Amino acid sequence: MQDEEIISFLLSLRRPTLLTLDRDFYQRGLCHARYSLVYLDVRQSETAIFVRRVLHHPEFDTQAKRMGTVIRASHTRLAVWRLHADQEAHLGWATETMPFSEK
Repeated sequence: MQDEEIISFLLSLRRPTLLTLDRDFYQRGLCHARYSLVYLDVRQSETAIFVRRVLHHPEFDTQAKRMGTVIRASHTRLAVWRLHADQEAHLGWATETMPFSEK
């Protein structure tokens, strides 16, 4: 699928969250009230750990909290574009969302 087709597909679903390693999805213009996008700015081998970290982060631990966001998750922080926001927000990792080796 091309990126445009993926966005159309997301709009056909009920409140989806797409987690991807494709940096093309971290764009302010992709914010939409009916889905959320999470760009995992990590190595492919770390994907599962960071999926869990994002989905358990207190700011994003429910579908409702994630809708309308485009998130970049990296080792050091979360960068977030929210629908209608003028600036990118930056969040730290909550201790309970860190893998055991990082606590």
